[in-house]
Amino acid sequence: MASLPTQEDLAREMAVEGVRDRRLLEAFRQVPRALFVPSQLIEHAYVDEPLPIEHRQVTTQPSLLAKMIESLSLVGDEKVLEIGTGYGFQTALMSRLASYVWSVERFPDVARRARGNLARDGVRNVTVVVGDGSAGLPEQAPFDAILVSAAYPSVPAPIAEQLGPGVREALRGARLPLLIAASNAFRSRAACPRDRGRARRVSRPRR
Repeated sequence: MASLPTQEDLAREMAVEGVRDRRLLEAFRQVPRALFVPSQLIEHAYVDEPLPIEHRQVTTQPSLLAKMIESLSLVGDEKVLEIGTGYGFQTALMSRLASYVWSVERFPDVARRARGNLARDGVRNVTVVVGDGSAGLPEQAPFDAILVSAAYPSVPAPIAEQLGPGVREALRGARLPLLIAASNAFRSRAACPRDRGRARRVSRPRR
């Protein structure tokens, strides 16, 4: 009988999928996804696939979230806003790569689960807030980078406006990497073979 995939297997799969950021690959080796999935699905924790959670939601597929995180080009001193916490796996990965992560989750029970998961993983530089993610988190703005994993047809303007002034100027001048990642754009890219292997970052107000 074939053995179940391991955490190292998942990290290697991320490299196969094109992830090149060494810090991010190391984060995949440090953060046990098994802590961040429903208990009845632990045997699927290290498979590159989304998993169902409450409220007919799903966790983000690891290779998709890896590409989203990598597109932010985090170096370690950033304050990041995450829209859509889920069970907190993506949040935990970013906690290894940024200075601080503020994460907004719509459902209180999911937010509680995420907080518990993050605590068990020893994460201390994250705050999970229950709220309407489409409004962002203006009381904590500005942010150096924003990751939107909730299902919006486009990035709501209030979220994009919460990037720091210098970052917004960089977006307008296209002199620096664009610091909003959004899952729909990466899903669209995956459907277009000619775009594979090409870095794509999502500028405001697209998602």
